[in-house]
Amino acid sequence: MSTQQSHAVDPQGQSVVPQAVQQKVPEGVERSLPDSLHNTDPAKDESNVSHATGPSKVPEGIQKIAPQALENALPESIHPTNCE
Repeated sequence: MSTQQSHAVDPQGQSVVPQAVQQKVPEGVERSLPDSLHNTDPAKDESNVSHATGPSKVPEGIQKIAPQALENALPESIHPTNCE
């Protein structure tokens, strides 16, 4: 049975499951995965939040819309995330 949609909060930004797989597996399978791998819990939505762990030189508005991967890629001296 194909669902044709993902049940992840943010299928591209908060899931390591390939989008084609997300669209084909039953909803129960998606929801059984840990939210850290495939977030299906809107209460744990990490979009529009900053992941900085200290003072950042990046404006807060940009921090909130930037993908977490971009925040993590910035040098710690610019935007600390403790993800080196």
